Amino acid sequence: MVGLLGPNGSGKTSLVRVLSGVLRQYSGGARVCGEEVRATPQRELARRVAVVPHDARVEFPFTALEVVLLGRHPHHAGFAFEAARDIELARAALARAGAAALADRPLGELSTGERQRVLFARALAQEPRVLLLDEAVSALDLRYQVELCDRLREIAAAGTAVVSVFHDLNLAAEYCDRVLLLHAGRLAAFGPTAEVLTWARLTEVYETEIYVDVNDLTGSLVVTPLSSRARRALASGRGPSPRVD
Repeated sequence: MVGLLGPNGSGKTSLVRVLSGVLRQYSGGARVCGEEVRATPQRELARRVAVVPHDARVEFPFTALEVVLLGRHPHHAGFAFEAARDIELARAALARAGAAALADRPLGELSTGERQRVLFARALAQEPRVLLLDEAVSALDLRYQVELCDRLREIAAAGTAVVSVFHDLNLAAEYCDRVLLLHAGRLAAFGPTAEVLTWARLTEVYETEIYVDVNDLTGSLVVTPLSSRARRALASGRGPSPRVD
């Protein structure tokens, strides 16, 4: 599981759009499943890559189940109707996303968090080889953030490549095997999470003082932005020294 990190405007969403084929005018190369994105037909790319956006508006009065069934369309020729197996897969995806009870409710009536779970279910129904998430957890309550990230870890362990944009560095530190850190549209670092999320690098990229420590319970890093009061304490020697390794 890879976390995509960086300040606003660093290029995280643009990278997701390139990898998903939405943005095809780009310099350099972008390969998914070994093939150049711009050379891959959109339908074929949609069979391989699913995206969970930060939020999405559906103008038509679709139910949650109907929205999830949209994830099955890349697997059908033309405008073929879904089969019984598609409906079965869609309901299973809703259940995996913790949204089974929402199946018959119109998407427009759902809360932001409920809508995000439905969009996650749509991506699962797509049966992708690569799952991209663009800040998909940020609108969720804490419980559902943990449940979704737990599910992402399971999906990654089962062989699907999972790449998720995170604003919460602590969630990324807890769940990601590797992180890709962007700064001003360029790669600042990529590698194992503990090697990338250092005090010096995060302070430089996010342009604020950051304290990095280790969670004694999980062994994962804990990242804390320092208030002006904490910075004064650190400067006076009254606070703990930041980890620089």
